[in-house]
Amino acid sequence: MVFGLGHHCEVYADTGELLAHPPSGGLVLARDNADTGGVERVLGDMAARGLWLPVVASADDPRPTRVVQAIRAGALDYLRLPLQAERLGEALQRIGAEASAYAAARRRMVEARGRIATLSPREREVLDWLAEGRSNKAIARELAISPRTVEIHRANMMHKLGASHAAQAVRLRIEAHLDAIAPAAFPVQRAAPAMPGAGQRQ
Repeated sequence: MVFGLGHHCEVYADTGELLAHPPSGGLVLARDNADTGGVERVLGDMAARGLWLPVVASADDPRPTRVVQAIRAGALDYLRLPLQAERLGEALQRIGAEASAYAAARRRMVEARGRIATLSPREREVLDWLAEGRSNKAIARELAISPRTVEIHRANMMHKLGASHAAQAVRLRIEAHLDAIAPAAFPVQRAAPAMPGAGQRQ
């Protein structure tokens, strides 16, 4: 079908073969098989090898939850099998025009998530509240700790993220496409405030 649409096509047995002989361009059409980790695993394995090609998921009977999970993981589209030539042709045309931007955006997302994953739970809380536009004093009130302790966590967080100012840290969080956490979801600790200084080939 792909050849019939005027494109080149290669078939891979699995993700291992794809990574052993990666294409230099195009996109990957991957079957979303939850038993083998689904498209999330395909995307993760590709990212670990620095392969930033667009990925389109496919399944015989896509469940809404699987579609959402695949898109959140970074899949660009989700097609129902068997493939329809018109739908596939539209996807190839659209994604082909977006491929470069997609690759750059996905690389930034994975790198940002990797940096944020190095934060401690408290440093992550400070980042999340900072993304909500809260000052150090406001964050201290929400977390029931001293402003000085917030400053320490914030400095550690900025260092780990390689950010020289708050806007860079917040931009990393945005690029990571992490789900926003409602303020009410943060546990407010009632302990006394801490003392200053506490520490498939296409």
